[in-house]
Amino acid sequence: MPIISNSLQEQPVADSRQSYTPALISLAVLYFMMGFITCLNDTLVPFFKKGFTLTYSQSSLVQFYFFLTYGVMSIPAGRIVMQTGYKKGMVLGFGIAAVGGLLFYPASVFHQYALFLAALFVVAIGIVLLQVAANPYITVLGPSRTASARLALIQGIGSLGTTAAPLFGAHFILSKLEDAGSSSEAVRYPYLGIALLLMMIAFIVSRLSLPVIPVSAGEKESSRGLFSYRQLNLGIIGIFMYVGAEVAVGTFLTNYIVDLLHIPEKEANNYVALYWGCMLAGRLLGAGLLRFLRPGMLLSVCAITAAALILISINSTGMLAVRSMIAVGLCNSIMFATIFSLSVNGVGKHTTAASGLLSTAICGGAVISYLQGYVKDHYDWHTAFMIPLICYLYILFYGLHGHKPKVS
Repeated sequence: MPIISNSLQEQPVADSRQSYTPALISLAVLYFMMGFITCLNDTLVPFFKKGFTLTYSQSSLVQFYFFLTYGVMSIPAGRIVMQTGYKKGMVLGFGIAAVGGLLFYPASVFHQYALFLAALFVVAIGIVLLQVAANPYITVLGPSRTASARLALIQGIGSLGTTAAPLFGAHFILSKLEDAGSSSEAVRYPYLGIALLLMMIAFIVSRLSLPVIPVSAGEKESSRGLFSYRQLNLGIIGIFMYVGAEVAVGTFLTNYIVDLLHIPEKEANNYVALYWGCMLAGRLLGAGLLRFLRPGMLLSVCAITAAALILISINSTGMLAVRSMIAVGLCNSIMFATIFSLSVNGVGKHTTAASGLLSTAICGGAVISYLQGYVKDHYDWHTAFMIPLICYLYILFYGLHGHKPKVS
């Protein structure tokens, strides 16, 4: 496997395109599975809500415990990746996620909500490792000036997983909701299948010859401390807000559409696939736009548009309200990649540590989704969707001003 020296910071990893192929394929598969598993939670929320007779806030614990793992494990995961390297970190991540999938079997046998949450926590530990290993690997796998576009493109491929997950969940899980009664068998075999697939992927990736990039590759020396970078400090909040808003909208979209259109959960969940499908289209489009548009400007446009679409949705009815909320996915498409790359831009030797902190901020998916569920339990959808709206307004600030690299 070729060793990539630090002097290649502004050059491709290797002169031969062939050396890129295994890395790009493995990253595409990695992001597909991360997206698929994460978005399958959107199916579990309405399934468990009805199967265990839960409130909105109780059902949102699916997302709470899944994304809480980012807050607990991201920094330790960053240290593991620094010790093992990017490739071994990915293999370990797939393996741990597979163990979590296997734990769905005893959880379904005993039909205990707490056991499902514990299994999801283990799955999430594996996903965190994958995220922490993959994001910086992509950013250093080529010129830094196109890092946003590169990350958006590979996430676009991964968005196939986020689009497929609601369709898979509607067909294999929610279709059995009416007949499930006090059984959770509907989730048993889908997750066993996912676990077996993850183990196969872990084995294949372990056998691949990937470009070896030192964890500190391309990072210039700096005497400044990690928290002295303004763009990083505000970017951590930006990732927290973005993931929180994205997850909150996706988590409750099925129930929101059920209430709007008065249709079964299975039918409503198909609309969630359109939400994630918009992100797929937007990421592929955004990967091109980010090559010649300023990332901060494009981020600002997407943020203000997302806020406007939420306002339109909660102040209208029928299909207009549904389509407006689905279109928020298009605005979400480039946000993570752009905030992430703007945050680590110029932090030098702190890139790996910064990636760990930014991954920690993904726990916003836990906090914001639970907060929205709590508000919905006590008020209405109009009030509940004010939570992600506020998040998008912060992202607007970051795109306009917060990303500018000044010393804190």
